[in-house]
Amino acid sequence: MLIIKAHQMKKGEKRTKVLVPDSAHGTNLATAKMCGYRVVELKSNPKGQVDLKLLEEALDKDVAAFMLTNPNTLGLFEENVVRISEMVHRVGGLLYLDGANINAIMGYARPRDMGFDVVHPNLHNTFSTPHGRCCPGSGPIFVTEELEPYLPVPVVERRGGHYALDYDRPLSIGRVKAFYGNFNVLVKALAYILAMGAEGLKQASFDA
Repeated sequence: MLIIKAHQMKKGEKRTKVLVPDSAHGTNLATAKMCGYRVVELKSNPKGQVDLKLLEEALDKDVAAFMLTNPNTLGLFEENVVRISEMVHRVGGLLYLDGANINAIMGYARPRDMGFDVVHPNLHNTFSTPHGRCCPGSGPIFVTEELEPYLPVPVVERRGGHYALDYDRPLSIGRVKAFYGNFNVLVKALAYILAMGAEGLKQASFDA
């Protein structure tokens, strides 16, 4: 959410509101509030999905983002997600995916095709790493090319035949954690992905 805020401030926009459905991952409200936003919670429709009418009524030029969990905490896939994306983008807002349940769609659907601008996958839910709190958690994010300049530093990049840390990113939101975070958790997630392979990951989603 800090990346979204920095991007919109760079454009001269001072948006103050974030929309969150009542079926979203519980941490979303806290995340938005910690970034200084006013949170507006939207009640789900009788099918347990986003109520498009309520969303339409809540959308205006003050909306910074819509934070969506898909599948949601009821275990339901938001069948209108592309329509939701179009509605949010029409007022200049961005669509944020809380990836708490993407282990159910991994290998079958791509968040970018649904219109998401920011994706926060939960490595402990999807890629067999330890949970957060007392254990070493890790929360990587994926963003569109438009938001890439705002990623936290340092950013790992490949230079010739080796890797290096890039700190020279004037639009970056800066560091979000001391040192380099829980790097070992990222290595474990990568090992899991390589061990499972594309078909194995797809099977894991099918089993989920």
